[in-house]
Amino acid sequence: MTLNPHSPSTAGPEAHTDIPVVTTKDLCKAAWGASVGSALEYYDFALYSLASALVFGPLFFPSENASTGLVLSFATYFIGFAVRPLGGVFFGRLGDRLGRKFVLMATIIMMGVASTCIGLLPTYHGSEGDWYSGGVGMLAPILLILLRIVQGLGAGAEMAGASILMTEYSPPNKRGFYASLPFLGVQVGTVTAALVYFLVYRGHSEITDTWLWRVPFLASVVILGVAMYLRVNLKESPTFEKLEVRDQIDERPLHNLLAHSRPSLLRGIGLRLAENGSSSMYQALAVAYVTSAAVGIKGPIGALSLVFAASLGAIVIPIAGKLSDRFGRVRTYRAFAYFQLVSAFPIWWALSQGSVVLTIVVISLALGIGTWGMFGSQSAFMCELFGSRQRYLGVSVAREISAVLSGGIAPLIGAWIIAMVVATDGGPDVPGAGLGSWVFIAGYLCILTLITIGTTYITPDPINRDLDDPRDAIAADRS
Repeated sequence: MTLNPHSPSTAGPEAHTDIPVVTTKDLCKAAWGASVGSALEYYDFALYSLASALVFGPLFFPSENASTGLVLSFATYFIGFAVRPLGGVFFGRLGDRLGRKFVLMATIIMMGVASTCIGLLPTYHGSEGDWYSGGVGMLAPILLILLRIVQGLGAGAEMAGASILMTEYSPPNKRGFYASLPFLGVQVGTVTAALVYFLVYRGHSEITDTWLWRVPFLASVVILGVAMYLRVNLKESPTFEKLEVRDQIDERPLHNLLAHSRPSLLRGIGLRLAENGSSSMYQALAVAYVTSAAVGIKGPIGALSLVFAASLGAIVIPIAGKLSDRFGRVRTYRAFAYFQLVSAFPIWWALSQGSVVLTIVVISLALGIGTWGMFGSQSAFMCELFGSRQRYLGVSVAREISAVLSGGIAPLIGAWIIAMVVATDGGPDVPGAGLGSWVFIAGYLCILTLITIGTTYITPDPINRDLDDPRDAIAADRS
């Protein structure tokens, strides 16, 4: 059921006397500030995905069995997701108590500094071609894990804050479109990471024997500087300013969220399982699969695939946001989820064929249309589900719990599936061992997608609702 966009807010009689004026210039500043921060988060995300699939294993988790090194590498990838709910709770509470802008500054600093420091880490064994030729043994993976934790804590509230800021800034009838714009930063960050990795990797097949693998991580400091400059000049969101003026800041957002918003949290988690799970599986696991001995594609196929996929995603995301303004959040989101469901088995079969061109095409379609179509229609959708006083915390917790349940675990489960199939096929020395794992991986993705599709049928469409209403969309819909 679609909510009445003109339903009265329970904010009080002064509701129309304290409305902050949002100019076109303010809207542009918010879009740039949110987008560049999102670019940094997903630059880090894509970078870590590629590095987990291609270089972290031999650098930090050397093992005689390549499958074991891959599983350990993806385990650190998962750790970053595992701590994101903690970051979401901590910074989400601050976002509802101290403001959106304050948290967006804190999270961007944490992520940027952590990513840059990864580029300075010594490795397990060291290399003559690296800046630090001597290895430090177990200290190397420990330091990597610690920085991944810092990165994950910051990321736990970054994307939520960016989407909330734009949603609360946007005109109601164009909220889906404007709220999707920060997600274009995701594509910029993904393309940048893939291109940097491609350029560094090109001509250096043994990149782990040199210092060049560090360059993409060190480049994070440039994006960090730009993002901080833009965010310093941001105004606070209009919705939070109204809460301050009316003295309605919630001093116990976590308690009230758990007491009143559990239905919204569960729906938010369910909605994101397909999108977040497929994002990780296609950006990280698919790259590891096609470059494995079973499939045998050589070269920077992962980086090339992400460049084309993110370029397509940059077109699809604002279209998805606009479609959600026209046809509703639920119907638009469900359509992209169905696309992912029907394409899962064909796409993973295509990945098993060992064709470079086919791999690039199907990963581009999977990410650019299915995953990022849901992504583009998600920003306003998730924000409109929650009431004004616990919105930051609600969106952060829903996003990051789903990130653990799907995005963080999916590549780890996928790597485990590959390892089990390899063992069943007779071991890594058997030609083609592990090739058939695509069937089980595609089935796992379908399960995540079916959960999301089911969730859309029990979620009211919150399109154009009053964002100053302290009630969640579900409560407002029932009243």
